[in-house]
Amino acid sequence: MSNPPVVPSAWRSLRQLTQARIALGRAGTSLPTSAHLDFQFDHARARDAVHRALDVQALRPGLADFGLDPVLVQSAAGDRATFLQRPDLGRRLDEPSRQALAKVAAGPSARRDVALVVVDGLSALAIERNVLPFLGALLPRLKAGGVSLAPATLVLQGRVALGDEIGDLLGAALAVVLIGERPGLSSPDSMGIYLTWSPRVGRNDADRNCISNVRPDGMSYETAANKLFYLIGEATRRRISGVLLKDETEMDGATIAAASPEVLATAEGAGAKSKM
Repeated sequence: MSNPPVVPSAWRSLRQLTQARIALGRAGTSLPTSAHLDFQFDHARARDAVHRALDVQALRPGLADFGLDPVLVQSAAGDRATFLQRPDLGRRLDEPSRQALAKVAAGPSARRDVALVVVDGLSALAIERNVLPFLGALLPRLKAGGVSLAPATLVLQGRVALGDEIGDLLGAALAVVLIGERPGLSSPDSMGIYLTWSPRVGRNDADRNCISNVRPDGMSYETAANKLFYLIGEATRRRISGVLLKDETEMDGATIAAASPEVLATAEGAGAKSKM
């Protein structure tokens, strides 16, 4: 018995616009074999991304090229299995990491505007692929804007909220978390960015701004860096974040220009957490 012919979808031209599974056609009453195999392959890639361990040794030389020597810390979830089953543990540091950061914070005091927190999250693959090119787009903007950085941290088995505890321990005015997002079937390598003004334990999702889907097939590094720089400037100037702070970089052509170094340079008290 011969296989039924594949009937193409009348909407197949839309597939040029998205990686979503639309207009796949049919073979009889089922999906074509090729579409079914593609689904299985993408599902396997998403599972691999969730369980993959972050390759810290491969990442560190690239971070060092940017002048970053991150402190390696660990959430209270001791291993990947615990991390996946206990999200609450992924939101807090383990005790040795907390003590290590407290020691770093007790070092020579300096203005600390932003704490950069790199977290494996639910896709270490996303961090390995995207964090270095994104920092290549972001750090020159921060330098030009006179933004001072707290010691960077690299977090294993971490969730978004962990950035608030780290930012608080380091005495930073803002926490910026770069984290691997929950993989989708067509996006196992998507990086998310979260920003919190005055980070501290107990902050919730409404207190954070999010820039999502940063990767070559999603939001470009340049666009994401522009948005984050704009939000850092506005959060510093207005001392807010989350639902109180809107991303207005796409409202009109002139708004991107507002994300200029002057925004930060004129923000009185930027980074001076002791004054808050």
